[in-house]
Amino acid sequence: MRAVLKREFRAYFQSPLGYVFIAVMYFFTGYYFFTYNLYSNTTDMSNLFHQLFSVVLFLVPILTMRLMSEDKRAKTDQLLLTAPVPRIGIVMGKYLSALCVYLIAVSSALLMAVILSVYGQPDWPVIIGNLIGLILLGAALIAICMFLSSLTESQVIAAVCGFAVSLFLVLVDALVYVVSGSLFKKLFSYLSFNDRYSGFTIGLIDFSNVLFFLSVAALFVLLTTAVLEKRRWS
Repeated sequence: MRAVLKREFRAYFQSPLGYVFIAVMYFFTGYYFFTYNLYSNTTDMSNLFHQLFSVVLFLVPILTMRLMSEDKRAKTDQLLLTAPVPRIGIVMGKYLSALCVYLIAVSSALLMAVILSVYGQPDWPVIIGNLIGLILLGAALIAICMFLSSLTESQVIAAVCGFAVSLFLVLVDALVYVVSGSLFKKLFSYLSFNDRYSGFTIGLIDFSNVLFFLSVAALFVLLTTAVLEKRRWS
């Protein structure tokens, strides 16, 4: 797993992808920090983190589009599948490499909080809660988009599918008010990433929400492993 992790992490910075992802994340974080904190003269960063929800939803598919599809397109997945590495080790190595790049990108929010602390007294417990929520959100989305990437050999299709899922996650709150059945209302409400993430933006760390994001990440990591296992025997 460690070898796969190093290989994939290095690959992000052997192409512009890693640099562009981090730069775009820093840009949006800096923009919202200026708009909601510096310009408004406040130490409350909850609005910044709330806006980063949508940014992360639409940037993660770009980060993960090549994770599995590139190996499938280049036929290098056969080398991985025949290597003495468990399938779960391959998937976790790729997953953790994307997660590491994501953590570097979201460190921009921590950097803004440190800058803010020079001029004021930010509420650090709330900021830490926000960071935990942002990390959990990314962990779940990376796993989902990695699974989508494993289903195709086209990076473009993987990215488009990721954007579609992101759009669904944005609109799922509206579906609660559209559907009529109580069962569907409960289902869409339960699947609402926005509702589960919003608690973190006010510093509320709900164990059920933490467990939800971790469960989603674990589920799609296992599904990706199952796809690799099926490809091995096909």
